[in-house]
Amino acid sequence: MDIGANLVNKLFDFITDWIYQQIIKALGEFFGVINTMGADLFGLPWVKQIVQLFQNLGWALFIVGIVVALFEFAIESQNGRGDPKALALNIIKGFFAVNLFCNVPVQLYSFSVKLQIGMNGSMTGLVSPDGGSLANACLKTFNTMMFGPLLGILILIMMGYAIIKVFLSSIKRGGILLIQIAVGSLYMFSVPRGFSDGFIMWIKQIIATCLTAFLQSTMLVCGLILFKDHWLLGLGIMLAAGEIPRIAGAFGLETAARPNINSVVNTAQSAVHLTQMVRAAAK
Repeated sequence: MDIGANLVNKLFDFITDWIYQQIIKALGEFFGVINTMGADLFGLPWVKQIVQLFQNLGWALFIVGIVVALFEFAIESQNGRGDPKALALNIIKGFFAVNLFCNVPVQLYSFSVKLQIGMNGSMTGLVSPDGGSLANACLKTFNTMMFGPLLGILILIMMGYAIIKVFLSSIKRGGILLIQIAVGSLYMFSVPRGFSDGFIMWIKQIIATCLTAFLQSTMLVCGLILFKDHWLLGLGIMLAAGEIPRIAGAFGLETAARPNINSVVNTAQSAVHLTQMVRAAAK
């Protein structure tokens, strides 16, 4: 009878651990599918037309920027401050930027999503039924809390909040990337003129979007795995997954668009130079 009871307990532990493993795996695959939908958005015909529209706008602004840069170079040359090497280098930078600003963000985002899916699959493989009663250990964690069921309900609410927050961030990331590409076309006017601060900030925003897509789902799965042995640490990691955009912004990788004062000042100065040049030509 004792042997039969032990076999039943082992079998039950194995089944519950396998179910817990499948839940974590399904959750990681779910967020991978959501992020993949954001990447697949750029394969739709109407989205391709929108991207092509902003690419054409970027080319038009790039050509206008070259014309303005040549006029500015002519004005500076009259004062003995013209630098043809800097002008050529800025035009080359603008040429590469206008060719890549629509393609590289999508490819980088797709790569980060594939990396996230592979990482989640590798971490889920570490959760094996051989470790013994993963799901039961999680249930015992709730049952042995200081405040009993009340604290267990509170932890479930916090876990749900962390999952929903990551879900909402993942589902809107494809649209954010499309908006960032649209905004990136506006910087093509400034790059050939040597004002690349705004474009560098835009590049950081693209990197932040891709980094967030990779880290949020990965941290969430990592928190679920740690919850078995270290429930407080696992819960903290799950909650920290929603704070990744804010932490990245503190290190210069801001996902939200912010006005660049230098770009505004440079644009105003260019407008003044053009006005003076037109008046001089009219006289």
